[in-house]
Amino acid sequence: MNAGGTPRFVSRLTRDTLALILAGGRGSRLKQLTLWRAKPAVPFGGKFRIIDFPLSNCMNSGIRRVGVLTQYKAHSLLQHLQRGWSFLRGEFGEFVELLPAQQRIESSWYAGTADAVYQNLDIIRSHDPEYVLILAGDHIYKMDYGPMIAQHVENGADMTVGCLEVELAKASAFGVMTASDDGRVVEFHEKPESPAPMPGSDSLALASMGIYVFNTRFLFEQLIKDADNPHSSHDFGHDIIPQIIGKYRVFTYPFRDAQSGRQAYWRDVGTVDAFWEANLELIGITPELNLYDVDWPIWTYQEQMPPAKFVFDDEERRGMAVDSMVSGGCLISGATVRHSLLFSNVKVRSHSVLTNAVVLPDVEIGRHCRIRNVVIDKGCVIPPNSVIGEDPAGDAERFHVTPGGVVLVTPEMLGQELHHAR
Repeated sequence: MNAGGTPRFVSRLTRDTLALILAGGRGSRLKQLTLWRAKPAVPFGGKFRIIDFPLSNCMNSGIRRVGVLTQYKAHSLLQHLQRGWSFLRGEFGEFVELLPAQQRIESSWYAGTADAVYQNLDIIRSHDPEYVLILAGDHIYKMDYGPMIAQHVENGADMTVGCLEVELAKASAFGVMTASDDGRVVEFHEKPESPAPMPGSDSLALASMGIYVFNTRFLFEQLIKDADNPHSSHDFGHDIIPQIIGKYRVFTYPFRDAQSGRQAYWRDVGTVDAFWEANLELIGITPELNLYDVDWPIWTYQEQMPPAKFVFDDEERRGMAVDSMVSGGCLISGATVRHSLLFSNVKVRSHSVLTNAVVLPDVEIGRHCRIRNVVIDKGCVIPPNSVIGEDPAGDAERFHVTPGGVVLVTPEMLGQELHHAR
């Protein structure tokens, strides 16, 4: 059976698949960006949120039955999903279903990734899927899940793990595996201190993306078995995968670009430095992540905003943006914006200069400010004459300065207590 040449075969498989997006994590490495929101709800790319990427992948792959498992400070995430992802028609068996931690089986919150799915077994059973696709809700990438499910079926696999090649120095943050020539997983270690390199490479390791395809009946058996184990941490990487690779058919699915065959774009924006860098990558002439791809759109909820506006054209007071992305509702009033990404409804007042800035929605920047190498959180009001990003020691007294020298500014740091989910 050749999945590559039979779209109908793939579409039948995706129709028989239920996707579960694990979106309950805080993402503590993002520091104060996740003080009031879960990591999947963090804004990204000018108008999106991180959760929009796996959700859009599902829609574009033909998977229209999706459950989103939430837990930590989920209000803004739930609000976003209700506003932006309620367009599917239940009459046709299509849905994005919200599955907050609600102690359905246990008397505790979700203890781990496997426990989160286990606590929703009754809901999964009611949808009666042939396959369950489990996704992380906090990564930025575009991926057609259809070929992965097709390969899973062709291999006669019980479980398939999406994987990518990562630098050996960074591999200890991932589940690292060794595969045989036919792609079968023979070893798996979750976040090992000394990761093993891939065969034939001294610098790369084969790492799990946190994307799994399961035969539904097999998934149920393993989750129930794991739940009965008092010594388990109830996590797919720590517990489920190491237990099953010796007895069952577990295969890898390398995440590669369909045209070039090279490693496809994938970003874990789990630190402030990585978040800042991934956003600014989008400004490039031909960025790896193409947000203008009409064949693979990224869907989201967006407020109705007027177009961005640039006003004043005097020598000392010119509203302009160079090498930048500027979203709807922005007003650049006699200010200069260079190599920056402005989310919706940002106001930059006269004589201010922004450089290498990632500015989240609803921010107001006063007059005569000099701001560089920053991430400014939603809702901040930057006072006139502020200088940020030029004095690391002084910035560290007021804000969070990352190892890479990026300054994170939030309303709380400015004494502007918003105290609501954003």
